Formats: sequence, structure tokens, C-alpha cells
Amino acid sequence: MTRSAHDSEKGVALSNIGSYEERLENFDWGIAREVLSWSDDELLNIGAICSDRICARGHADKVALIWEGFGDRKSTYTFRDLKVRSNGFAQFLVDQGVAPGDRVCLFMDKIPSLYFSFLGVLKMGGIAQPLFCAFGDESLEVRLASAGTKAILTTQKHVKKVRKIMERLPELTHVIVVQGNPEKLKDGEVFFDVESAPPVEEFDVYRSGPETPSVLHYTSGTTGQPKGAQHVHGSIWGQVLTTSWVLDLRDDDVYWCTADPGWVTGTSYGIIGPWALGITQCVLDSGFTSSRWYQFIQDNRVTVWYSAPTAIRSLMRDGEEVARGYDLSSLRHLASVGEPLNAEAVVWSEKTYGLPFLDTFWQTETGSIMISNYPGMTIRPGSMGKPFPGITAAVLDLKTHEPIEEPGNVGLIAFRPGWPSMFREYRNQPDVYRGKFAGAPDGAAPDELRANPDLWYVSGDRSSIDADGYYWFVGRDDDVINTGGHLVGPFEIESALVEHEAIAEAAAIGKPDKVNMEVVKAFVTLNPGYEASGDLELNVMNFIRKKLSPLAMPQEIEYMDKLPKTRSGKILRRYLRAIEWGEEVGDLSTLEDD
Repeated sequence: MTRSAHDSEKGVALSNIGSYEERLENFDWGIAREVLSWSDDELLNIGAICSDRICARGHADKVALIWEGFGDRKSTYTFRDLKVRSNGFAQFLVDQGVAPGDRVCLFMDKIPSLYFSFLGVLKMGGIAQPLFCAFGDESLEVRLASAGTKAILTTQKHVKKVRKIMERLPELTHVIVVQGNPEKLKDGEVFFDVESAPPVEEFDVYRSGPETPSVLHYTSGTTGQPKGAQHVHGSIWGQVLTTSWVLDLRDDDVYWCTADPGWVTGTSYGIIGPWALGITQCVLDSGFTSSRWYQFIQDNRVTVWYSAPTAIRSLMRDGEEVARGYDLSSLRHLASVGEPLNAEAVVWSEKTYGLPFLDTFWQTETGSIMISNYPGMTIRPGSMGKPFPGITAAVLDLKTHEPIEEPGNVGLIAFRPGWPSMFREYRNQPDVYRGKFAGAPDGAAPDELRANPDLWYVSGDRSSIDADGYYWFVGRDDDVINTGGHLVGPFEIESALVEHEAIAEAAAIGKPDKVNMEVVKAFVTLNPGYEASGDLELNVMNFIRKKLSPLAMPQEIEYMDKLPKTRSGKILRRYLRAIEWGEEVGDLSTLEDD
């Protein structure tokens, strides 16, 4: 299904999707099997599809991964390397007693072993649980406890966080350090360096089925603890087809997805989709500067670039002159993900790179792209685009949850269930999962909800649809903070804030930010004996940064005599957010009286 880079007769770039309108007609998810030239007797295991299968089809020597890190370190790996090293991780885990169905956490920087081990966990039947390595020990503990994680793969750099919480995690029986000095390990920790270990040429891959659990991603909510969204091996059909039609990847591409695999973009489109198609990928693990990123594109002749609006805005801030200092002529397709892409960024990228960034919309729970702009389709800067073929989407009335027919009216973005990459459950939270479906019957099981074509999966985001079917993002229906494309739950931040000795009560919201879209702002009341000061503010910020993560650290703290609450005692975050954003505060009938 892949096409040559250009139509030799017309000199016009082709796209894998071709005509969007034609793709809508008689769509079937079986097209994904055609894209992969799939035979029904093949093994449906994502780990093997992304490595062994590519080798078996004669592409073992093709470059799979170009990796660059700090200090100008660079490594290149073929699909044969990918197969052998992922086999090495799979075999090591089996030898350690890790069994199919066990949750295996991947807690490390974007080093090559993160990518090898992700495939290795899936090959041996485990459930990969990638977590962002900037999480503090408490954020890590919450997610490991929720998942009942059996093993964690980490590095010497991050293992100290694990050591702090081990005694409170009885189910975590294996701590495996994959990079560092083995002489500095503590009792009970095991060292495994796949690069120096004997190669494992063959491994008996676990025979997973379409509903076998594969990846467990944690997503933050506005109340309660983070939720574990469980995906399955059958998700690959949605991921492969969207990779082909939205990201437009072809056999000769060099692809760069800037997302960390601790987030779903970094797995669905930073590992699974492209490697299933046998595409060469680049990974840069050395922080962000405009010049470093441009140098990376220039050196590796990157052709397709999938990044976040936060990064795009940072590139805009540094200006066109920086970009002109590099040869970016290899780029042929750009896409963005993680948060709404403002119209200015689309226009700027087309002026600067000769190509617009095409916005895509999806979530951890959806597992793959749901609404997007497509190659060859007319782009309306600022719009999310149109639903992916095979996806039935609508905006629902905020009260009745019925589809809104009138163009321009704002409602909740919703989808009919049943697409391949849809998450199968929130781990151990069936009621929360059920609550994502408008009109869900009481007591309905997750598989019943997914099989009911009359229900709507409600995304929690608001949008309008114009007369031509383009979706326009308005905002979230909850209080989750989107900072740099990463979702941060206010509940976690508030819980950590009140652990500080000076703070009595706290509320966290997202504050507008030109680069990151939002940053965390905290409203706090102080305990007796403490007074507001710059030193206290800095102390609190560092407290949260170390306890949770840099993403969760408040960029501003406002001290208040009391926080706005309902009569039942719930803090009204929406009131604080409305004041901060200059929006209508809405119904305040439940606001606590003075």
C-alpha cells in the first residue's frame, strides 16, 4: 500500500490515504491487514510484528533505529538487532520468573533499551507499563500499586526512586537495572545489559490473541487516583492504518516522533505503528533546543516529523532565522499531537518549512488517532480536521448527550465504540470506565459497553463542528491540566501540596502559557505560623518538583485566606480557572456562603 515519493508524470506528491472522501465509502478495518500484507495464520503479537516479522519478510538489514543522546553519542540498529535484543529482554524476564499477564514497568530515559524492552515484554506475554521517568517516587508508587506491577526495568539514574517505595509494594518482586554500574546495586536488584549479553537469536513468542492485554498507560483525572487504560494486541490494526494514512509513512522514510514512550503517543506512533510497517525511526534523547532539533533533522535527513504544539511554539519563539541556518529540505510531512495546534503555528510552519503542521486529535483511551487533518485535504488552520474513516464521531449536547446538528454549537466530542485501538478497561475501576459511556446501563460490563453501537464514548473534550464537517477544539470538560501536551491531574498536585508543612488547603488549575499552552498554578491557604514569601514559594515549588515531577510543579502560587468551595465542601476549581482565564464563571448557586 505504500507509494513512491512522487507521481513521476505529474510531479505531485501522492499520499497513502488518497481521497479522504473515497476512503469513507465502504470502509472496513480489514484494510489494515492489506496494508501489512497480513495472512490470517500469522502470529498476532505486537512485539513480534514490529521485529521478527520484518526480518522474516527480508528486511533484517534495514535500519530500524537511529538513536542520539547527550554528549554526541549515536547508535544505529537494524531490524535484526531489534529482534535479537528484544528476544534478549523477553528471555531474561522469563528466566527471572516473570509470567504472561504480569505488569512490567519501563522506567527509564529514551535510551535504546527502552525500545528493545517494550517489544521484549510483549513477546513474552507480559503487559508493558511505560512510565515517564521524570515522575517522582510518590507518582511512581501510585501507578505501580494500582497496576500490581511485578517487575520494573530501570537504570542506575532512576533506581533510587524505586528503592524509596519498594517496601510498600509487596507485588513488586523484580527490580532490574538495565544501564549503569552493576557494583552499585542493592540487595534484591538484578543487572541486565542487553547490549553486552549473549545474543538471543530465537525466542518462542507468546501466542497472544486480539484481546490479550498489551500496554497499560496511566492517565490522570480530575478526581481520585490516576487511571490505568488497558490496551490489547488487536489495537495494532488501528495504529497501523492511522500511521499509514495520517502520518503517510512510506518504505524509504526516516521518521521522527518526538514523544516519550511514557505517553501513549510514544508507543502507538513512536514504536508500534512505524515499526510494524518496517519504517526507520529516529530518537533524540538530549533535551530541547531549536538548534539541536534542526541539526538532528539535517543530519539524519528526517522526512516525516510528528511533534507537539509546545515544541512548535518554542521553535516559533526562536524565530525563522534559526531554522534558515539548517538544511531541512528532507522534510515532506509534518503532524502535531497532544493539544490543540493554534492557527498561527500552522501558518508559521508553512512559511518557515514550506509545510504546515497537520493537527491530530486522540487520547490515551482511544489508542489511535480519531480526528485529523490528512495529506492532500484542505487544511483550515486551527481546526482538528475530520474523523478518521471508520470512526463515527459527533459533538453531544452537554445536558441531553444527544448529537448536535447545528453547525458551530459547542458540545462534547464523542465516538461510537468499537474501533480496534480502543482501551478495554480502566484497571480495577469498572465504574469509572462505565462512566465514560453516555447512557451506559447500570452494571454493564466493559465488553458489553464496547459492543453496544447505541452508546457514545464521551471523550471529555469540547468542540464544535462547522458546516463542512471540520472539528474545532474548544476546551476540556474537566479540570485536567495540559502542560506541554502532557496531562497532569490536579488531585495529585493538591494531595502533594497539603503534605507541605506550611500548606493547609490547595487547589491546582492550568494557567494560560504562550509556549506550553498551560502551566500549573496553585492556590493555597497557609497553616498558622506561616507567611507568604518568595522563599516559601520557591520551597513549595521544589517540594512538588521532587515529589511528583517537573511537569506538576506550580509555576505560580497564589495565597488566599480561603478557597472557593461548594456547600458540600468541594473546592470549585472551575471558578478559579474561569477567573484566571477571564471566562464566564457559570452557575455559582452551590458556592459556599461567606
